[in-house]
Amino acid sequence: MTEGLPPPKGARREGKVFLNPDGSRPGQSFGALWRLMRERGGTPWPERVENPVFPAPPAPPPGHATVTFLGHASFLIQPHGGPVMLTDPIWSERCSPFSFMGPKRVRPPGLAFEALPPIDIVLLSHNHYDHCDIPTLRRLHARFAPRILTGLGNAKLLARHGMRDVAELDWWQEAPLPGGGAARFLPARHFAARGLHDRAHTLWGGFMIEPASGGRIYFAGDSAWGAHFEEIGQRHGGIDLALLPIGAYAPRWFMQVVHVNPEEAVRAFAVLRAREALAMHFGTFKLTQEGIDEPVEGLRAALAEAGLPEARFRAPGCGESVVVRLEK
Repeated sequence: MTEGLPPPKGARREGKVFLNPDGSRPGQSFGALWRLMRERGGTPWPERVENPVFPAPPAPPPGHATVTFLGHASFLIQPHGGPVMLTDPIWSERCSPFSFMGPKRVRPPGLAFEALPPIDIVLLSHNHYDHCDIPTLRRLHARFAPRILTGLGNAKLLARHGMRDVAELDWWQEAPLPGGGAARFLPARHFAARGLHDRAHTLWGGFMIEPASGGRIYFAGDSAWGAHFEEIGQRHGGIDLALLPIGAYAPRWFMQVVHVNPEEAVRAFAVLRAREALAMHFGTFKLTQEGIDEPVEGLRAALAEAGLPEARFRAPGCGESVVVRLEK
């Protein structure tokens, strides 16, 4: 699949700052952020939404994986024969540096923490509070002590909280999975920060999961639209399932440099050449101005415009499990 392609390039820096795959500086300026804070508008969300009741995640048959949507960017991924993985796990009530303020979840996690099976691996896309939730990671460490795979520069933060079994990866670099197979860290157009003075000092990205039993599952993490999606599709053909964000995109003038909207998510799905996709990054935390239902409605409209059946790119229910065929 990579014949004729030059070797992939790792992330570049200007001083301490990592750059986007296209060489642009990540995120918006502080002036743009100040303008956003002065803007009024946006669609209110409900205070609380209860999840439908879904069956417990079924054991995957040979040649398959069970993928359970837990809310926001959290998935429980269980290929037949293992390993058992979590992406960007968050069970906290807020995605914030503070327990008393900041975006509050409007729906509970799709699976109770106590109902989790033993977790082997955590895939951590970047250090934003809605993706790198230290209270949840500490609970996972105390219960399962999973290995954490993440981008360059994130191990220091995790070590401060007792988590030292961490593999830091550059873009296109891979790490082995327990029992065989690998997970490769892939480019995204986004940024990272935990405060005001560390923007883009650590690396962000997505993951290509290739279990020993075969197949490919792509977890995009957070990303704006960019040519990296097509490059991933070219270098990793035969993606069985893509986990793609569809929410946190309004107002477009501000969010377009960090998050895809539903139309761009469908475009990414097309250039990735994935067989199926599940939507994420919607309906859990109110991070931006669109209404709670607008990402899913926008996804349906974008699929219709592209002439694609809704069954190929679904917005799962929070707690819903999908059994996906993995091709060798």
